[in-house]
Amino acid sequence: MTQAAALDFDVIVVGAGPVGLTATIDMGRRGVKVLIIERDPDTAPWPKMDRSNQRTMEMYRRLGIVDRVRELGYPADNPMDVIIAERGSGPLVAVQKYPSVAERRAMIAESEDGYWPLEPYQLVAQNAIEPLLRQVAEHETPNTTVRYGLAFTGLEQDETGVTVHARRIDGGEETFRCAYLLGSDGGASAVRKAAGINLEGRAALRETRQVIFWSEKLYEKLGETIGKGRHYMFMRGKGVSSLIAQGNRKEFSTGTFLPADTDFEPLIRDMLGFGDEVDIEIRHVTNWRLHLLLADKYRVGRVFLAGDAAHLVIPTGGLGMNSGIGDAIDLSWKLAAIVKGWAGPQMADSYEQERRPVAQRNIQASAWASDGADIFGLGHFRVENLADTPEARDARKKMIDTHFLEMGRMHNMIGAETCYTYAGSPMVAHEPGNVPIWDINKIVPHGRPGIRIPHMWLKDGSPLQDSLGYDYNLLDLRGDQDTSGFEAAFKEIGARLEVKRMDEPKLRKVYNGALFLLRPDLHIAWRGDGPPADARAIALMATGHGPAFKP
Repeated sequence: MTQAAALDFDVIVVGAGPVGLTATIDMGRRGVKVLIIERDPDTAPWPKMDRSNQRTMEMYRRLGIVDRVRELGYPADNPMDVIIAERGSGPLVAVQKYPSVAERRAMIAESEDGYWPLEPYQLVAQNAIEPLLRQVAEHETPNTTVRYGLAFTGLEQDETGVTVHARRIDGGEETFRCAYLLGSDGGASAVRKAAGINLEGRAALRETRQVIFWSEKLYEKLGETIGKGRHYMFMRGKGVSSLIAQGNRKEFSTGTFLPADTDFEPLIRDMLGFGDEVDIEIRHVTNWRLHLLLADKYRVGRVFLAGDAAHLVIPTGGLGMNSGIGDAIDLSWKLAAIVKGWAGPQMADSYEQERRPVAQRNIQASAWASDGADIFGLGHFRVENLADTPEARDARKKMIDTHFLEMGRMHNMIGAETCYTYAGSPMVAHEPGNVPIWDINKIVPHGRPGIRIPHMWLKDGSPLQDSLGYDYNLLDLRGDQDTSGFEAAFKEIGARLEVKRMDEPKLRKVYNGALFLLRPDLHIAWRGDGPPADARAIALMATGHGPAFKP
């Protein structure tokens, strides 16, 4: 028998966007030897995503970088409003209020029922966050190797590993051997195609252009005339009528159906109405083809997919990159467990079983949000509604109400962001009536297995999440439970378990239990009012060694 080729890396990640870099950082911290390769010579030069949602920011907190992410985006006291105006110069028509990060923090500080996540969202552009993630992966995380300008070209896999082929910018070829391969290389994923995985759903729904421009003075000028916000809608736009202010408030983007070779500067200046008072530099025009697509599988053998390689949503609602970060955090600890040798056979399969239903639900949510935008666009945004007549005032009120109702869908994805559950997974204990269904636009805090444990403040004023270890946690909310069965079982398996003891009646009431087994991703694997009769069976289930535990 031919001897298996030696492994160069435990895991190779293809694609150094936010998803691939996050997975790399988390795996490196868990002792996994990782190579991440990116075909482009540097990080993304233009903004794509512009919002890291609440759950993503909780994950960045766990990685220790949340404050650094916030430094790159909107200040905490900056309004998050959506503003409707005739032009940028005014007059103002209406404002849809949304809490700033500081205001949301105040709401979180006062919350005692587990409703709000620990971290507010953050407006920060992809071309700002990627360099930070690269810095952390390349220079601050052990076990990681980061290579830009190296394009994936093919793979072969066998029972012992994956051979990965890549090409440098100078044309030179390189080959690597790894135990597992993660494709996080975007919607046109070369890894997905090489693995023979197909996409299902609705492709090429429509095509738009994103125009990106720079202005040093515009945001302050808007603040003087119609107010500071995050999104702007203008009623006198000619082919361009919206504006998104990126995290640095110097870079802006607008969507349009006009051809890519349009001279956009005069149109943008007309929309804004400031003449030569503000500087405008068109920096990039890109085509966006909108899809609602889902990979028919997330894994083939030793090859996995994450992020846009696995699911494509319409940007409306901001669920694309954020869904991918959820993929990264679900898969990274599992691959670490597999590499370290203590994971059971269910571990690898559970990734698709847990994350694919989340993507299905987020695709539905994205379509729902996009439909709201389409409804609003059907004749409500008319210049004649600005006239000072009873008919125009009535039409204007209807327009504003419709805008806030229908366009508000994209700004109200709080349930989709934080309440998804892995109930039904083979690595989550079964409870009668606990099904993998959640509201898109409503948070319902609970402690049923499968959900990420809701944020709660402890009696000493600190957040529960900050007290939890990086691996499995056994949370004793009475402080006197017999946890010896769990401790012995995890020691036998070889997985790290930290026991956290505290007497927290408020948490017991919200979570409806006294003893909780939490996975490394902070999702609840099991709960009970006291020690179970067979802690070993639960430990085996939670580490992928057995069928879902049924009490």
